[in-house]
Amino acid sequence: MAAADSILIFVLSLLVGTIGILAGARLVLDREASFVNAAVTALIGAVAWAVTSFFVGWVPLLGILLMLIVWVAVINWRYPGGWGSAVAIGFVAWIVAVGIVYLFAVVGFVTPDVLGIPGI
Repeated sequence: MAAADSILIFVLSLLVGTIGILAGARLVLDREASFVNAAVTALIGAVAWAVTSFFVGWVPLLGILLMLIVWVAVINWRYPGGWGSAVAIGFVAWIVAVGIVYLFAVVGFVTPDVLGIPGI
């Protein structure tokens, strides 16, 4: 049962992250963004977040700041527009992800600790 729960959380997290990044890219870049590119970005971003968390996540404040910078760097690498656009895409993605997870929690589908975007 634990393996099934982990797989479900991973799939939901990837989906939430993908939808968030897709919404951010479409809003900020004002062009048609690909679902596949958003999914790949969400997956790479999650791995980068996890690796950074492993090495510096325990450092108060600095660890979280570095993890966030690495996550935004992945968005910057995957999308055009520079650091400003990457930060804006990440911010929109975070807001959308919080909203999705909140809705899932309200209907009782998941608990609010499902992670699709770092920090929620």
